[in-house]
Amino acid sequence: MSQIIGVEQSLSNVEAALKAKGYEVIQLRNEEDAKNCAACVITGQDENIMGISDTVTSGPVINASGLSADEVCQRVENMLH
Repeated sequence: MSQIIGVEQSLSNVEAALKAKGYEVIQLRNEEDAKNCAACVITGQDENIMGISDTVTSGPVINASGLSADEVCQRVENMLH
């Protein structure tokens, strides 16, 4: 089973990088989208507005602010393996 990674809509480069590594990626539009994700990647700007926190998703929430797409992928892999 592939792990679902939720990615904030503005992070299309991260979304593409994760898909290239074989992850199933969904765009996070609201709190409901985060519930089935193994991990969520956010920009950090909308952290409170989106309502995505450890209470919504059982997986880690990764703040992509200041990170390259490759760095985000590495963090996702480190957290999930």
